[in-house]
Amino acid sequence: MAFCDITFFSNVLAKQTSLYVILPDKGKPPFAVFYLLHGMSDDHTIWHRRTRVEWYVRDMPLIVVMPDGYRGFYTDNDEDPAYATHFAEELPAFIERNFPAKATRAGRCVGGLSMGGYGAMRLALGYPDRYVSANSHSGALLRGSELRGGPREAEFARVFGKNPSGSEHDLEALVARRLKQKKPLPKLRIDCGVDDGLITHNRRFHAFLDEQKVAHEYAEFPGGHTWDYWDEHVREALAFHVKALKIPAIRS
Repeated sequence: MAFCDITFFSNVLAKQTSLYVILPDKGKPPFAVFYLLHGMSDDHTIWHRRTRVEWYVRDMPLIVVMPDGYRGFYTDNDEDPAYATHFAEELPAFIERNFPAKATRAGRCVGGLSMGGYGAMRLALGYPDRYVSANSHSGALLRGSELRGGPREAEFARVFGKNPSGSEHDLEALVARRLKQKKPLPKLRIDCGVDDGLITHNRRFHAFLDEQKVAHEYAEFPGGHTWDYWDEHVREALAFHVKALKIPAIRS
């Protein structure tokens, strides 16, 4: 297995950006790719530093890409930068140009925690033709009307705008839009700890998907908004994506 620490210039973000990449040493290329997103207070190094994700994928023919998401919620910010465009279009193009990666929907999946959980849903629902599956751990799965206000009101206004309800930032609106367009949605998995402050938002988004008859997996587990929780449950996310990607299962 190889580990890469990469910096490249993003034309979309108009700056240098960084990412970690785990490359498999088993299986035959091209390989499927798992884009693994961090939370609001972290960067591209955190999944590798705080979990055993490299060990968990040791026997899998899977590339894992851990990019820097800054504090942009992986969506095209109202006042720029266009993070969704970067993560859904520019970054995969860079990966597929420089690594033996599959360049098809069937070979891409995305997941993340907290802000990254929202980001995974935002990218998968905003670009349903680009990802076969998406998962959210402890996601900030807020309605459009909640993507503003509070102690970060000014920051959230720059990200989501003053009226995010019904916009591309609004997960429920994205679901409704894709259903109206009759576009096939990626396979979705959502989990959250019962002691997590975001549990109410996760339960509500789960209920909304049920109401809309959108197939998805949903699970609650003991635990809070902690790395112990994410290190444990990223293994279930990997198993979920392995099935969707149709690649060999994780070793028991």
